[in-house]
Amino acid sequence: MSWPTNSRLLASTPTRRTDPVLGVAAAQFAPTDDRARNLAEIEGLARLAAERGAGLVVLPEYSSWFVPELGPAWLDHAEPQSGPFVAGLGRIADDLGVHLVAGMAGVSSEPGKVSNEVVAVAPGAGVVATYRKLHLYDAFGGRESDWVEAGDLRDPQLFEVSGFRVGLQTCYDLRFPEVTRWLVDAGAEVVLMPAEWVRGPLKESHWDTLIKARAIENTVWLAAADHPPKVGVGHSMVVDPMGVQLASVGEEPRGVALAWLDRERLREVRTTNPSLRLRRFRVEPGPPATD
Repeated sequence: MSWPTNSRLLASTPTRRTDPVLGVAAAQFAPTDDRARNLAEIEGLARLAAERGAGLVVLPEYSSWFVPELGPAWLDHAEPQSGPFVAGLGRIADDLGVHLVAGMAGVSSEPGKVSNEVVAVAPGAGVVATYRKLHLYDAFGGRESDWVEAGDLRDPQLFEVSGFRVGLQTCYDLRFPEVTRWLVDAGAEVVLMPAEWVRGPLKESHWDTLIKARAIENTVWLAAADHPPKVGVGHSMVVDPMGVQLASVGEEPRGVALAWLDRERLREVRTTNPSLRLRRFRVEPGPPATD
């Protein structure tokens, strides 16, 4: 497949420090109801990022298969992690030598529902971490729980790339600060977030504010990949531990935001802002609050 000429890559300047660095890319595209087409888009974006030095690429929520309205068709297109979508991700990761993280419609154990999943695939190793969406989007007029099974509260699965420990969450989880703190308590230094952040009044502002807040309060890098308009707000981005937006795609229909991460920056930020060390509360998974 030839790559469209209107695709672009926005990148921060590579660090010149002596610590190991990691190129992280947030890739933005509009998944469709055609798995093969989605994989071709993913391959093009991942290749673009890899050619510029990325070793880790995060893609949107429901990258495997997507239509704007949840319904019975989703049940027919949900896949196990042993299915063709994850196999396709593995082939791309192997070919390009990059780690890929993508959302997918997975098979649920609950009849009549799908599982909103995120998979991390490493070159030569296959799936190295998985995540199931904890908080379902029953807000702003949506009813995700009618068709999606919530993930279990279990210890987070982290994976390592170039010495950086990476955690996973997705979309609506961004509105719950406990999720990111839970990942950081497990050792995450980089948090990746596939999303399908639905457009609406003030939604773009919420997206920008909450991504930067989660990065600042946890002193971690956060890379978020969204669907572009008209369904999502776009603005896939990479943010540093001080909340500085290093790169963003904006409203483009497809593109890659690439930034370089280095451990010296993390040490500097956590020395200047030792909020994790000074906090007096901890986060523990538990039952939902009652009305």
